[in-house]
Amino acid sequence: MNTVVIFAGGSGNRMNSKARPKQFLQFYGKELIVHTIENFQNHREIDKIVVACKEDWIDYMQQLVHKYDLTKVAAVVAGGETGQMSIYNGLVEIEKLAICDPHSVVLIHDGVRPFVDESLITSCIESVKQHGSAITVVPATETIVTTEDNQIKTITDRSKCFLAKAPQCFHLDEILAAHRIAQQEENINMIDSASLMKHYGHTLHTVPGNFDNIKITTPADFYTFRALYEVRENQQIFGL
Repeated sequence: MNTVVIFAGGSGNRMNSKARPKQFLQFYGKELIVHTIENFQNHREIDKIVVACKEDWIDYMQQLVHKYDLTKVAAVVAGGETGQMSIYNGLVEIEKLAICDPHSVVLIHDGVRPFVDESLITSCIESVKQHGSAITVVPATETIVTTEDNQIKTITDRSKCFLAKAPQCFHLDEILAAHRIAQQEENINMIDSASLMKHYGHTLHTVPGNFDNIKITTPADFYTFRALYEVRENQQIFGL
């Protein structure tokens, strides 16, 4: 079984959205999170999806599931006090759905990252089956430095630097075990699933991603989204 946890716990502060969280803003007639989920809904190898979102918005998310016929969404659960805990809540729900296959593949993805495509999802699934993990990365395009007291201390060879994106994918039993150890150690605010798994000794394998697999977090990102969306629409219409 191949499953997905969609994390949609953001508040929309950086998007300057006071009315609703950014994942529920409408773009081209659909909520942003719907654009994201449909990529997994339409993938032939994905079996079940769980969405972890802000508790106050669970009813609304369930309405969207029915409105857009997102039949692979098996559950909508409340997020936690941190992003890490929200993902954990989703994984626990996946564990219930995949009880006969605790070693199933689980893809963890941002609800506000709508341009994940079919080939990337397929590559991630295959990487987990072959190597035990799949961390989507793209090459760094600018110089990476570390600073101290407003002075540059180190400059890293850019050819060796990559940006970690999503999906980040693992075997369900292994990432759940890491989460549970982290909670025992009161370590509940790691930056992402890759950091969590690396911290607890797992080898992480990379999958090359696309630069257009952006995360929509600021108003400027909206304009990028609009441009990319129109390009994709034109490619479908004109067969480009």
